Amino acid sequence: MKILLATSNADKVKEIKEFFAEYEIYALGEVLDPFEINECGTSFKQNALIKVRAVHEALKSKNLQSEFFVLSDDSGICVDALGGAPGIFSARFSGSDATDASNREKLARKLRALSLDSSPAHYTAAIALKCDLGEFCTHGFMYGTAITQQRGHNGFGYDFMFIPRGFDRTIGELPAAVKFKISHRTKGLALMQILLKNLEKQMRLAKFH
Repeated sequence: MKILLATSNADKVKEIKEFFAEYEIYALGEVLDPFEINECGTSFKQNALIKVRAVHEALKSKNLQSEFFVLSDDSGICVDALGGAPGIFSARFSGSDATDASNREKLARKLRALSLDSSPAHYTAAIALKCDLGEFCTHGFMYGTAITQQRGHNGFGYDFMFIPRGFDRTIGELPAAVKFKISHRTKGLALMQILLKNLEKQMRLAKFH
């Protein structure tokens, strides 16, 4: 099975490729010319579906829609003390020219403005899939604490400021294998893997009818 990811984010592509080792995984830029997708949804699920729909339409324009399953991830961190922010705006929290570093700095600044050095928080990942058989979406969550300090060197995004529940180290301080096991993305992908196997069965059965 060929899966086209609705992203060219190298870190996300790497994590998804590691999880779906049995499938042929392609980053967006390997199949299509990358294009801007207007993520105008109000939830992780809506934005994930917007991405797979846009990429599926682009495949249709090249008559490639039956060759690939399109998969997307929309994820971010929700901090309780900030009313759930940055949430769906996690990737662009500090503006249109946001970087991971500037986003982390803004998160720390917002917490310190409330005289806090930590807050309960959670990561969400919405994993969407679109193919000739329909649209599907799964979710994964990772709960813990957001802190104002940045600790560790592994990971990306807000990983250096997030301590998962049951640990005393940030994601950035934990071995990659541990992050892979407990992450919100892994949990969402695990549920999507069940769906993919069922869809594969449906496709095989359809060939015999």
